[in-house]
Amino acid sequence: MSTKLVILIIGVLFILIALIASKKGGSKLGIPLGILGVLMMIYGSYSSDLVNYNTQMEQVSIGKKLKIDGPVDAVKVVSPIDKDSVDCRILTMGVYPESHKKDIWVIIRPTDDRYYPQSDHTNTSYKRDGQWQVVTRFGGDKGEAYDLIIYEADAAASSFFSTTIEKWKEDDDYPGLQLAEMPAGATEVDRLVIYTNKNCRGVF
Repeated sequence: MSTKLVILIIGVLFILIALIASKKGGSKLGIPLGILGVLMMIYGSYSSDLVNYNTQMEQVSIGKKLKIDGPVDAVKVVSPIDKDSVDCRILTMGVYPESHKKDIWVIIRPTDDRYYPQSDHTNTSYKRDGQWQVVTRFGGDKGEAYDLIIYEADAAASSFFSTTIEKWKEDDDYPGLQLAEMPAGATEVDRLVIYTNKNCRGVF
């Protein structure tokens, strides 16, 4: 259980105790506990994904787009394009052939040489009618280079990425994966290099 969730739960408990105390005439204890509980709930909410998710969604941008001619015969990134300069939070988009059945994952590798699977509330990239997309976050310095790598994953590999992200969120710690930790059922299908056009450190 994350620290932020614990703060929220304690805040709710303090408010409940304050309400019970006020009914029994214990206003000296109830009022301070009630105020403290409200403050803890505000802090816990505004520092957690409950609020940050919606505010960050408004900041998603789209990089330059690659024009695709002819039939699609492989999973490929359409936006951003190779050597693009992007914002801290973008929508990575691409295409896939009609026969493609596996999950698609966007993995970024910054200069720390670790791998970070990207997801929004759906975890895997959203796929429909030959197009896919996923929210992608960058957290480094301005001008930092990132490998943006696209993997297709079988069910086991996809489950591993989803479980890993859930654990990172719960611990509020994002250490990344070493290459040796990448699941065998994930296969690289596209790769490009992009750069951040502003300082993204500490944004998310």
